Parts: sequence; C-alpha cells; structure tokens
Amino acid sequence: MRVVVSAKNGTRDFECEPGEKILHAGLRSGVELPYECATGTCGTCKARLTSGRTESQWAEAPGRKYFKSEGDLLTCQSVAHDDCALEVGPLKSHEPNTSAPRALGGVVRGFRRLTHDVVAFDVDIDAPLDFAAGQFALITIPGIPGARAYSMVNFDRGAERLSFVVKKKPGGAVSEWLFGDGVDGARLVLFAPLGHATFHPEVKKHVLCIAGGSGIAGMMSILSLACREGHFAAWDGHVFFGVRTARDGFFLDELDAFRVRSSARLAVTVALSDEDVPASLATAYPGFAFARGFVHAVAGARMQGRYGDVRAYVAGPPPMVDASLRLLLREARLPPADIRYDKFS
Repeated sequence: MRVVVSAKNGTRDFECEPGEKILHAGLRSGVELPYECATGTCGTCKARLTSGRTESQWAEAPGRKYFKSEGDLLTCQSVAHDDCALEVGPLKSHEPNTSAPRALGGVVRGFRRLTHDVVAFDVDIDAPLDFAAGQFALITIPGIPGARAYSMVNFDRGAERLSFVVKKKPGGAVSEWLFGDGVDGARLVLFAPLGHATFHPEVKKHVLCIAGGSGIAGMMSILSLACREGHFAAWDGHVFFGVRTARDGFFLDELDAFRVRSSARLAVTVALSDEDVPASLATAYPGFAFARGFVHAVAGARMQGRYGDVRAYVAGPPPMVDASLRLLLREARLPPADIRYDKFS
C-alpha cells in the first residue's frame, strides 16, 4: 500500500507492507515521521486520515486521549488496508550518523538481576545493527500484545548483541514476564534503532546527563562512546543519577569506571530521593558526590552558572523528565537543540 503524508514542512510518500505499522514503514523508508515513545502512549505520532482505510492494532492505546476528530489515528499502532493519505505533524530532521530502523529477531542471553526490581539482559540479534549512542529499540515478546521501548545500554558499531535494563512495573505484562522463569533463550522481535537523544563526539560540547532509575540505560551508551572517543580529554561531563534509596542503585561500579577513564573530568552525583545518604555508600564510592533529593533539583543546584557550551541528555520517569526539561529551558536557558530526550511515557 502507498501512504502519502502531508505536513506543514513537506509531503512524502512510502510503501507500507501488509500488516506493517505506518510509523515503522515510514521510518524504515527514511521518512522522519514524528514520534516519541512509538508504543501508543504519548500521542506524538497522531495523524489524521484524509483518504483510505486503516485499522488500529491497539484500540485502547492511551495516546488516543489526544484525538480531536473521528479521523485521528496513531501511526505507531495503525496498519493500512488501502492506499492512504494522512496529515501529520512536522516532519523531523534526520539525525546525523544514524541508520534507518528495521525489524529483526533476537534471543535473550545473560539475564541477571541488578536490584530487587531491576533486571538486565542481552539480546543476540540475527543481523548486525548500527545505532547511535542514546538510541532505543522496540521489543515485542510473542504472546504479549504491544511493543515496549528500552534504551540500549551498550554501544558498538555493527553490534551483534544489544544490552538492556528494565525496572519491574507491577501489573506490567512484559516486566512480569521478565521477572518470571524461562527468560534466557527466549526469542524476541525488535524494531530498531529509534530515538533522538543521540550523542555525537563531533559535537564539541560539555555533556550533562540527568537520569532517573532505569533511565540511566541510554546514558551508559553515551558515556561508553564518549570515553572511547576521548571526548572528556577536552570537555567535561556531569552525570546526575537519581534513585529512591541506596538499595535501588545499580551500575555504580560501571559509572566509576567511566569516571576513571575520563581522567576525573566526568563528575558523577548520585541523588537519593527517599532517604539520607548512608555513610557506607559514600565510603564505597569516594569519587562520587551524593545528595538527598530529587535528581532534577540536585542537578539544578549543583549546575548553577555552569551551563555554557553544554548539551544535556534526560531520561527517566515522565514526571522527572518534565521537571528536568523545565529546569533546562527556564533556568539553564539551554537552546532546545541542546536538550536531548526520548519520552517513553
């Protein structure tokens, strides 16, 4: 089926395979359709059908609350049954040095628990994948409706294995499956790479990462590439990692290793929102700074007057992302082009 999309900044067309979601077909074809979560929740990919016939594969998608007319649809959940014409939001600019996403399969390997409610696992994918540091994948588990968005933790060019972390969500079908039995060796379906919160070493700026909980995943990919390319030889890095309590912390050893590789030009601050910082934690990581409070507030207090030549990356729970964006736009006055985030709400 041929799909024509019209936006204020242009008109594009692409072919959509039977059963293929419109968003996936457009992105695969190099058409930068608007999206954020790509899972039916945020509503960013909302479009209006002006001709043709489509069907939603998730009629109850939360993003439907943003609909204003009967012809509205979510491109991330809709498949075309005829040639179609759509009106969409502004087409995005292509991120430099990023690959068009595609569907591929993979097998879960190396499943492990990091905390009482966070797990890590790798996926051996069927074909090598190029992605930019900070991007994410949509993962679909056979038998569980809908895809879930998870950022890659690792960074490799032509990667044959992707690494992820997932926080348990009570009642969440995928997280309940991950915390069950028989995960290692299971086959998954992925659509990747996606996302605009990308790091490119050729952009000569200081790096600021504000992450809450499992939002640290994409930051690990960014820091891996930054250290590999020697970015911190000339530019500073600031990582603010927020968790509720000390028992919720993970990747601290890995963050400390990045700090050492950066010749201490990467500063790491861990914020605990629900308890005072235990002396044992501060003793275990003498190279870190620690604070009590919400991570965006801690970052705002410690970064005052230090936002010159900064590019910021934000990831975590939606309220934390919103609060961090307000900080960076209103107080830090960073230009929107220097604030990178992908909202999985």
